[in-house]
Amino acid sequence: MSDDFHLHERLAADTVSLGQTDLCDIRLMNDRTWPWVLLVPRRPGIREIYQLSVADQQQLLAESSALGQGMMEAFDGHKLNVAALGNMVSQLHLHHIVRREGDTGWPGPVWGVQAPQPYTDDELAQCRGLLAPVIAQLTAQVGPDR
Repeated sequence: MSDDFHLHERLAADTVSLGQTDLCDIRLMNDRTWPWVLLVPRRPGIREIYQLSVADQQQLLAESSALGQGMMEAFDGHKLNVAALGNMVSQLHLHHIVRREGDTGWPGPVWGVQAPQPYTDDELAQCRGLLAPVIAQLTAQVGPDR
């Protein structure tokens, strides 16, 4: 990892750190409406997945897949939305959002449905508890550059 990496200020303000892998910061979106976690590759100046090295692309896919599967199991999801939009924040970050039929905005996208509903301290602790095994698995994975 480069010492030149800095998390975008908006991502820092809108999310809570859950840990790090060799490649990514793992960030929980502070919106209790949906289980919503971001992977942010800790590589400076990267805006798009294709700008990552091939090894980092493979690692991102592995981390994304493991995170998505773990989130779907932990939150009993119906569908997992994964997206790297970057229209508001150009720094590469990959959204993982667990959706359930009948949730706010279903079946449409989550963006713009409502203002974020921040977690209470108890809700945040509960969400962290549900995600703890998933995060432990991610941070223990052996990446291509280890």
